[in-house]
Amino acid sequence: MRYDTIIIGGGLSGLTAGITLASAGKRVCIVSAGQSSLHFNSGSFDLLGYDNNGKVVEHPLEAIASLNAQHPYKKIGTEKIALLANKAKALLNEAGVKTIGDSTQNHYRFTPLGTTKPAWLTTEGYAISQQKDSLPWKSVELLNIQGFLDLPTAFIAANLKKSGVTCQVKSFTTEELSHVRKSPTEMRATNIAKVLSDKVALRKVADRINAISGEAEALLLPAVLGFSDNESLNELKNMVKKPIEFLATLPPSVSGVRTTHLLKQLFSCLGGTILVGDTANSGIFEGNRLVSITTENLPDETLYADEFILASGSFMSHGLQSNYQHVFEPVFNLDVDAAEARSEWTKEDAFEAQPYMEYGVQTDKDFHAIKDGKTISNLFVIGSLLSGHNNIKLADGTGVSLLTALQVAEIITERK
Repeated sequence: MRYDTIIIGGGLSGLTAGITLASAGKRVCIVSAGQSSLHFNSGSFDLLGYDNNGKVVEHPLEAIASLNAQHPYKKIGTEKIALLANKAKALLNEAGVKTIGDSTQNHYRFTPLGTTKPAWLTTEGYAISQQKDSLPWKSVELLNIQGFLDLPTAFIAANLKKSGVTCQVKSFTTEELSHVRKSPTEMRATNIAKVLSDKVALRKVADRINAISGEAEALLLPAVLGFSDNESLNELKNMVKKPIEFLATLPPSVSGVRTTHLLKQLFSCLGGTILVGDTANSGIFEGNRLVSITTENLPDETLYADEFILASGSFMSHGLQSNYQHVFEPVFNLDVDAAEARSEWTKEDAFEAQPYMEYGVQTDKDFHAIKDGKTISNLFVIGSLLSGHNNIKLADGTGVSLLTALQVAEIITERK
């Protein structure tokens, strides 16, 4: 089989690149191993939340200029970041992922523990604050589903009260939700979302909320609605008498699953092909070009393309792996930026920034992969597989995934 571009990895960066290239008329195939790290997404997207010293970033576009030279944003060029950030928001919106926020100033999203963190974009309907030390309400009611343990209400209430917000915790259930509770393994956000996709079940939830809500300014609920679209979120808001805002839960993330579903749906509508549950296992190189790949599920089929993009993720997604001797990229054995000595991969204090978090595949300024010291002219690397930044320390992971994908897709489409 032959394509214009083959993308290895079906997470945020792979789907973003795929959608952009398919929109430009390219014949694109994504090889996707399965669930990506989007399933842990908080409902927000980060561009740059903290600087190198751990200080909160208010204005990401200004702070990007002070990042280390190895950071992926520096390869894009600071003057182009704003343009790509706007394109990223527009792409998400086209897919049906409606967000608020922009790249000029961070807002603050709520974590599942009730603390706030800087964010670039947040899913519409999720609770946010425009200021770090001032919340948008004086009084709220925190409503949780009986038996749902992935929203730690005691921590959330305590942190809200520290910020000067009066918070009353209440719980509710319905016949359908009680049935889910019979199995502790089923009382997860994604399973609840499936139950509440039924309009009758959702109507019962709205009735219970209206029955128990009091005089608070707003109601805070766990984000357990909208498995594949925003319809149930909007319906519940219309049925409940008081303003509702949603709080991200502990994973799995309904917002992340919904984002994945909507991006895949758009990619398929544009004519893209997804090989689901498959992994690339090798490639054939001729000179400085990658000619073809094979996959686990299609051992007798060779996949050819003019361009290839590696978006297989970092350690969590097995895009990077390690043994007792070294850190390596398992598909093509590309050159990796990593310390040789295993003792230098980590620091003893778990709360310090860990060196291995900055490890990744080496690339040139245009994100071409490097193998055995030589640039591969038609193989690009994007997303969390790139070296040069710690996405936990800087809160920039989703931004790097989106913007490097858009940059590489642009380079490919401009080639003759």
